[in-house]
Amino acid sequence: MTHFCLEVSGPFACFTRPEMKVERVSYDVMTPSAARSIFEAILWKPAIRWRVHRIEVLEPIRWINLRRNEVKSVISVDSVKSAMKLGYGMLGLDIEPDRQQRAGYFLRDVAYRIHADLSLASGCNEPLMKYAEMFTRRANKGQCVNQPYLGCREFAAAFSLVTPDASAAMPIGETRELGWMLHDLDFTHPADPQPRFFNARMLAGVIEVPPFEDARG
Repeated sequence: MTHFCLEVSGPFACFTRPEMKVERVSYDVMTPSAARSIFEAILWKPAIRWRVHRIEVLEPIRWINLRRNEVKSVISVDSVKSAMKLGYGMLGLDIEPDRQQRAGYFLRDVAYRIHADLSLASGCNEPLMKYAEMFTRRANKGQCVNQPYLGCREFAAAFSLVTPDASAAMPIGETRELGWMLHDLDFTHPADPQPRFFNARMLAGVIEVPPFEDARG
C-alpha cells in the first residue's frame, strides 16, 4: 500500500448533503467520496483502489448563497443506448422550456490537504509500484483523466502533489462536530448502490476518515 497526499483548492465548492432534495446545500467540509474522485481524476484503472483516510482543512470555512440556472430533465438511458447502437441520435436538451433557477448554499475560497492510500484491487497480480510511479508522474505534471472538481463539476479544483520534504501549511485551528457525513457509495449491488455514512468530527482542522467497512448504511 502506498500513501499519497494532494493539496486542492478552488474559489467555490459544494459537497451536497443528500438529505436536501431540491436546493443544493454543502457539507461544511469536503467528503471522502469527493476526495477519492480527485485522486481518480488523476489516475484511475480497474486494477487499483483509492482509500482516503485523512482530510485537512487549510482555509476557514466560509459560505456564499448563489442562484443558478439548471435543467430539470436528464437525457434518457434508452436514447443513449439507441444512439450508441445506430451511431447517431438526438442527445441534446432544449434548455429554455427546461430551465429553472435553484438556490445553493456553497463553500467559497476552499483549500484542503487530502491523504489517500493506493492499493491493488482484489485478484490483481500486477506490481503496485507501476501504478504508484504512474500517479506520481501524472500528478507532478498536472495531468488528469478529467478535470478534478470540488463536489460539482463546474467548481474546478487546482491540485498539486505534496512530497514528504515539502513545507506544509498548517490546518485551521477549529474543532467542531460535523454530524453524519456521506462516506461513499456501496457498489456491492451495482444496480442499486447504497450510501454509507460516518459520524464526522473535525479536530484542529483535521478529519480522520474511518475505513469504509466501519461506515453505516
